[in-house]
Amino acid sequence: MHNLALALHQLGNLREAEELQTQVLEAKKRILGPEHPDTLATVHDLALTLLQLGNLREAEKLETQALEVFKRVQGPEHLDTLSCMHNLASILYQLDNLREAEELQTQVLEARKRILGPEHPHTLRAMDTLASTLCQLGNLREAEELQTQVLEARKRILGPEHPHTLTTMHNLAYTWYMQGSLDKAIDLMRETCVLYAKVGLDPHGAPDLLAEWEAEKAALEDSV
Repeated sequence: MHNLALALHQLGNLREAEELQTQVLEAKKRILGPEHPDTLATVHDLALTLLQLGNLREAEKLETQALEVFKRVQGPEHLDTLSCMHNLASILYQLDNLREAEELQTQVLEARKRILGPEHPHTLRAMDTLASTLCQLGNLREAEELQTQVLEARKRILGPEHPHTLTTMHNLAYTWYMQGSLDKAIDLMRETCVLYAKVGLDPHGAPDLLAEWEAEKAALEDSV
């Protein structure tokens, strides 16, 4: 049933996946107990499905409960605890609870730096997500600093055309735009769009943003 739920999730049959995952979770709680690792893994799977269905409050509730268990059973800096904390922060971000998200993301980043090292993929992911939150909070210099570090590391480790590298380029371009550095933002987003097309990846709205920024630049030049 667990594997079927995962398959349904991957196929996009989210409602059916939610129903099966709920059944699996109740069975695991009954048989294994609410604090068993397999039970907690199913909690995370269900929370992810709820998140994709737009049921953010339910997803937040599940991840919050799971985080409390992880902290108590495995410790506050166990890698599973940090992953759960990261997931909860992502939900809080989507709920626009940016300060709470920032607090959790900062804890995750500092712990992963100590435990995994500053350039581990999970550390870089934590750095990138924190930067996005900081950008939304208006802390643009801090966001730029983190994104620049992530981009340099991902280019060197993963290569300039890796999806994660392109995501960071996209994010940094947006931060530059928010800073008012329109020319820099356009140049980087243009490069990002070219690479998205080259490797055949979903550009995640990058061409639309680029078109808006180029139109804004043209309007500014016409007004001079």
